[in-house]
Order: sequence, then C-alpha cells, then structure tokens
Amino acid sequence: MKLTPKKNGTELTIQLSGELNTLTAPELSNLLNKELSGVQTLTLDFAECDYVSSAGLRVLLATFKQMKAVKGSMQLSNVGENFKDVLKNTGLDAVFGVF
Repeated sequence: MKLTPKKNGTELTIQLSGELNTLTAPELSNLLNKELSGVQTLTLDFAECDYVSSAGLRVLLATFKQMKAVKGSMQLSNVGENFKDVLKNTGLDAVFGVF
C-alpha cells in the first residue's frame, strides 16, 4: 500500500493506493496518528485503492471517532462500487461522508 498525505492548514487528504487489509491497515493507522494533530477536515481518497478489509474498516471507524472527538469531519472520496456496497451493507455509508 502506498499512502500519500497532503496537508493544507487544518485540512488533510490522504490518497490510498493498493489494498487496505490486515497487513497494511497498521500503516494507515500509524500515518494518521502522526498527521492528525490540528486537523479539522480529513479526506481519504480511495481512487486507487482496490480492496478494503474489515481491518481497514476498523481503522476508518477509529479515525472517525477521533475526528468526531475534536469536532472535525471525515469523508471518503472516490469510493469504488464494491466498497460502496460494503459500506451500504454494513450501514457505514450513513456514518461516513462518501462521495
């Protein structure tokens, strides 16, 4: 997995490339732990992400809770149809801003 963060003031966008799975979810978690300080708007760009496992979903939920705790926002962009289906089937499409 390749993670490309771009910070602009209180906004952080992370582009994910590859698979977000059991092996790579800790990489995203570690990057978020380093980069989230002072962030109010987080966008995770899934345009080049091929797969998201339950381990990846756990990282996303934990991050959502962190952002909510600081009254920030988190959205998922460029979500593919398969991932949209997973989010819909789990009810997480109502939790995350998805576009």
